[in-house]
Amino acid sequence: MKKRVNRHPDHAKRHNTPSPNNQVIAAHLEELLTPVIFNQQAYYRQLGLRNRILNLSLMVAAVLTLLWRQVPSVQELTRLLEREDLLWCRATKIAQQSLSERLLEFPASIFERVFKDLLPVLQSSWQQRQKRPIPASISFASRHFDQIWVADGSTLEALFRKLKSLEDVKPGQLAGKICTVVDLITRLPVQVWFHTNPLASETKFEEGLLSLVSGKTLLLLDRGFYHFQFFEQLMIQQVDFITRLKAKASVKVIQVFTSNNSVKDQLIKLGTGRNSAPILTLRLISIRTGKTWYSYLTSVTDPKILPPYVVADLYQRRWRIEEAFNTVKRLLGLSYLWTGSINGVKLQVWATWLFYAVLVDLGDAVADELSLPFDRISLEMVYRGLYHFTVAYDKGKATDPIQYFADPSNQDLGVIKALRKTEGKLDLSPFPLPLN
Repeated sequence: MKKRVNRHPDHAKRHNTPSPNNQVIAAHLEELLTPVIFNQQAYYRQLGLRNRILNLSLMVAAVLTLLWRQVPSVQELTRLLEREDLLWCRATKIAQQSLSERLLEFPASIFERVFKDLLPVLQSSWQQRQKRPIPASISFASRHFDQIWVADGSTLEALFRKLKSLEDVKPGQLAGKICTVVDLITRLPVQVWFHTNPLASETKFEEGLLSLVSGKTLLLLDRGFYHFQFFEQLMIQQVDFITRLKAKASVKVIQVFTSNNSVKDQLIKLGTGRNSAPILTLRLISIRTGKTWYSYLTSVTDPKILPPYVVADLYQRRWRIEEAFNTVKRLLGLSYLWTGSINGVKLQVWATWLFYAVLVDLGDAVADELSLPFDRISLEMVYRGLYHFTVAYDKGKATDPIQYFADPSNQDLGVIKALRKTEGKLDLSPFPLPLN
């Protein structure tokens, strides 16, 4: 019997050649990014960095080329840079060692600032699109909340050596942990934090999250953030949340809003008060699906603001952040880190989330063109479909990627997800009747 090989899906063998260049995509990236790059010139000089060949503009162009053209190595990037114009930068001959060392030391904070400057631009583009429908639960909750955010953490599982300067670094070691906040409405990332300890719990990111959120924000949290003092502080800041109830929790029912064979909605006291932990007044909502009951906790104590089925549907959409992690790690290569330096890892983290935001914007534009919910668009297939658009562009058969993906003749590209089942209309009643 053959011994089973332990494989990690994030670390599957990658291709060996970069994707072809495309003038339309390159022009789009240039239009989006050159203004925000220009805004960082003063900060670049403030850091005492010289305007040498591998300057701010070229480094951003090189790193984004690594991502969108799926360049397999820094060595291959060096070859490209010598032979091709990369986005807005002219072809330049650079020693591979110089580029490798630059990736190790180039300040990650610059990519962070570019990322944060770009987000308002993409949010403005989202606001201008009106044809793609918004899910009923999000539309309902948006009447009462200015933001609906999802927060979660993910480990950067292994360090792969892509730079010659890291040949002595032990392969396969854990590289750290990231925590990301994603806007459930726009699907754009809001904030990203990095912790050098890959075993750090989500509680390590609570301080940053408390500093980020403001009143009239609804947070969707997994049980990694299940911490009573944290919940209490959110409520003090007038920030609401939805999470899952942990097993063996101490619950005292103080009011019943709904109780039937499909929904239980109760106002409860949660906690024992031991070890100075606060006792919280929350809602406990249980929804039966088939023979299984699923329970949710929320600080929104009024069923008219968040009806039971709206709470359940919103929390199920928390999975969108897992899809975001899957995209940045497997599709955009964040599981293949370029460098073992902390600064270098941060640089790749920020650059990858930057490109992810651009990809989300493209996917949203396709959804709007098709008048479909964003959930029906596969970001993975949009990304992979850029190759087919490039081929069609070179043959003179396409000029715009959005129109190309929306064309019925290109439905075989899988950009539109197949409907798995027919979903019924969401029950928005604050006191739903039992199911038949």
